Amino acid sequence: MRSFLLPVLSFTLGLAASAFADPTLSPWRVHEQRSHIPTGWTRARKLDSSASIPLRFALAQSNIENIEALLYDVSHPGSSNYGNHWSASQIAAKFAPKPETIETVRSWLIESGVEPHRMKLSPTKGWLEVASTVEEAENLLLAEYHVYDHETGTKHIACESYHLPEHVIPHVDFVTPTIHFDARIQKRDQYSRVPIGQPGQGSTPKTTGHIDDILDQIEDCDKQITPICLRALYGLWYEPVAGNINSYGIVEYTPQVYVQSDLDLFAKNFSTDLEGVSPTLVSIDGGSLTPSGSSASGSDASFDYNGESNLDLEYGMTLVTKKQNITLYQVGDWVEGGSFNTFLDALDGTYCAYDGGDDPSQDPVYPDTASGGYNDDEDCGTVQPANVISTSYGYNEADLSAAYAIRQCDEYAKLGLMGVTFLFSSGDEGVAGNTGNCLNADGSQTWDGKIFNPSFPATCPYVTAVGATQVSPGQNVWEPENACEQVIYSGGGFSNYFSMPDYQKGAVKGYLAANPISYSKDIYNSTGSRAYPDLSANGANYVVAIDGSFQLVYGTSAASPVVGAILTMVNDARIARGKPTLGFINPTIYSTAFVPSFKDVTNGTNPGCGTLGFNATKGWDPVTGLGTPYFPSLLAKWLSI
Repeated sequence: MRSFLLPVLSFTLGLAASAFADPTLSPWRVHEQRSHIPTGWTRARKLDSSASIPLRFALAQSNIENIEALLYDVSHPGSSNYGNHWSASQIAAKFAPKPETIETVRSWLIESGVEPHRMKLSPTKGWLEVASTVEEAENLLLAEYHVYDHETGTKHIACESYHLPEHVIPHVDFVTPTIHFDARIQKRDQYSRVPIGQPGQGSTPKTTGHIDDILDQIEDCDKQITPICLRALYGLWYEPVAGNINSYGIVEYTPQVYVQSDLDLFAKNFSTDLEGVSPTLVSIDGGSLTPSGSSASGSDASFDYNGESNLDLEYGMTLVTKKQNITLYQVGDWVEGGSFNTFLDALDGTYCAYDGGDDPSQDPVYPDTASGGYNDDEDCGTVQPANVISTSYGYNEADLSAAYAIRQCDEYAKLGLMGVTFLFSSGDEGVAGNTGNCLNADGSQTWDGKIFNPSFPATCPYVTAVGATQVSPGQNVWEPENACEQVIYSGGGFSNYFSMPDYQKGAVKGYLAANPISYSKDIYNSTGSRAYPDLSANGANYVVAIDGSFQLVYGTSAASPVVGAILTMVNDARIARGKPTLGFINPTIYSTAFVPSFKDVTNGTNPGCGTLGFNATKGWDPVTGLGTPYFPSLLAKWLSI
């Protein structure tokens, strides 16, 4: 069964509005409703009823209710179809909206007075766009549009709720613009979002500053993590043999960029054969290492702009060695930046041009005509996805509407069907969200909130969420690691949007039986939802070359590319033996045969929201997942499938 929106912390009401409806149509029902105005916003004035407003209806995809079963069919080690991944054309054909869906929505609009020439169906039939006035939109949706002001000066158009006729509701995922506010704010009039790569946004790594002496010895891994520590911890002693036909992708969002001289400095100390070697740059929507007209990498040679990308690439490249190239997906120009959806657009042509989860209020729009912007068409199905893709960025679930998150999550399932392994860091604030914000009862987020604030996309059941561990002071790499409690805390807990997938039910049930949660059910989702992370890797004391010197860096941002390197080497061995790539790994790693291939982490917690969070314990837990991967065991088991 596919994951569905849970009632916890959502306020979708079954309110009928038939008194306002055309008598020939079915009663209206609330389709989406926001319980509060997001922090920093105020409702300023009623929107002029004669103003133009382009309504976009996200049409329900066919067979989407079966996507979980279809994904399991090619991902579960016990399936006879394991590894029989789909082609992009098969994906497009399987999930295109049914003719009935298109006709139902079109007929309703025509009956409501919308002339056919004002409707436009997107090329892949994912969206129906209507050129409308505010007055007509309000009548169609039984909504009331207002202009909202943000404390930064940004303005936004939205409504508090909207309705659809009962017979139309099953055919529409969501409508824009409606209740969806921006996840991030930018002090710029042209748009009202901040790219996920902006300093201070998302789950970016932390640093304790510069270090003078590098301790590149196994006995010092409790003080500094270097590549030799990671190889010892996870048994990653392997040289690629199929690097020319294997692929590993790392995603960075502008303005986060790497600096080649820093990569060379790191290589000089830890992997001399990589001096002068760069990742293969794949530019998406104008992604580049320098702003237009600039000659220096990064808008500022500093940790804030170079720390994330330097970290990901220095360790990713070193762990897979020179024999395996890494693809760098640099997403977004220096004006708009990028979003998860614009990256997905580039991977899957059926997801583009408002055919997927794109929302102009949250995703950048290209061509970008601003000075220095990417003034060309959006990249749409132009990029071949790598076999393994690691992303060290994330939002809070509550930053995004449930419908928006679910639509995007389904796209990760489609790419899993195509054989892609997606890894996302689980966040660095324990059970709290980015910047330590927690939820309030009305769904708003504040630093003094009391309700646990889960991360997204880590909570999507079709990605693999990676938490963080550490070699604690005084311990060595041969002893079990602990949950990371230095500078950052491993993100983990339970989703408010997605139900628990079948593959983890046994593991989570075992955790809850052995570790009854004493917290009030008002502060976390206790209804049986997607639990995360799925696994972990070291996230503390990384030695990283940044701005010409070395710093100590912390974060699940470090853990994700390390796991990506391990899985890439497993893929190398499988490809060399004529086997398909791993694809979506969660049903496999949670299976009875694979659980022993992870080193259990039983100590530590992930505090947040005024609590100690959850505890790491025997077996799976919502701090470190199944534990840390042990490459030799995982390799042997995956080669046996």
